[in-house]
Amino acid sequence: MLLNMKQLLTVAQEYKFAVGAFNVADSNFLRVVVEEAEKNNSPAIIAVHPTELDFTKDDFFSYVLTRIKNSHVPFVLHLDHGGNIADIMRAIHVGFSSVMIDGSLLSLEENIKLTKQIVEISHPLGVSVEGELGTIGNTGTSVEGGVSEVIYTRPEDAQEFVEKTGVDTLAVAIGTCHGIYPKDMKPELRMDILKAIKQNVDIPLVLHGGSANPDEEIAEAVQIGIQKVNISSDYKFAFYKKCREILAATELWDPNAIYPECIDAAKEVVRYKMNLFNSIEKADIYREKQITAWRSEFL
Repeated sequence: MLLNMKQLLTVAQEYKFAVGAFNVADSNFLRVVVEEAEKNNSPAIIAVHPTELDFTKDDFFSYVLTRIKNSHVPFVLHLDHGGNIADIMRAIHVGFSSVMIDGSLLSLEENIKLTKQIVEISHPLGVSVEGELGTIGNTGTSVEGGVSEVIYTRPEDAQEFVEKTGVDTLAVAIGTCHGIYPKDMKPELRMDILKAIKQNVDIPLVLHGGSANPDEEIAEAVQIGIQKVNISSDYKFAFYKKCREILAATELWDPNAIYPECIDAAKEVVRYKMNLFNSIEKADIYREKQITAWRSEFL
């Protein structure tokens, strides 16, 4: 079942859970996310960074779309950190149901102007739009990068941004970083800022850099009002850690012999995150709402 982000997260907001957005860079990671979502009856977001789109190539997403449209659980195919109009148009052309335009390094006025332009392009096509205010930190362990010093989202800016752009979801900066945190770096999320933002805006909120943050802080953020949590490094790390172990102990070269255990290791992380976000068994809600909508339309 393919939805856009507004359709997916409006339900999550109503029922107070979050949905994991898992970055997918090849068919192995697609299997991890889709199969674990189906096993746990959980909605999920397949997130693709522009660098991952460059690597997988456009034709790969014909398979992705066929797979998720035929699934019994709801999925969103989402462009993560689109940097310009060309990124957005490429994703829409390929069939993505949701796009993010990252204008976080621009001035507020320029960010509003760019994001509004993307909204005006995307909404008539049924594609939802995520914007970003504030900046995500950089641990040095992720291709997504980030900045050396986090700029926290100002609640009053969030209200102006949402009102002037018409975005469907907003990525906020409350202290997270992309990648796995080094041992000497302790993440600490600013829940006071998140609460203030939530008081100012009523659209679903997004937490980037969700990997490796303390579980209790993520759970609290979900209770306050985060409806989407981005996960990439955590489950990719588990996949390649197992891959290194296998390759160090064998001369096998067949993917069928190497990857199954790697997929299982990554699935464990995805399952753990879904449980943390309270999204397990929530797919039924979407099917019930869909049935109700059909009945009201045809009966």
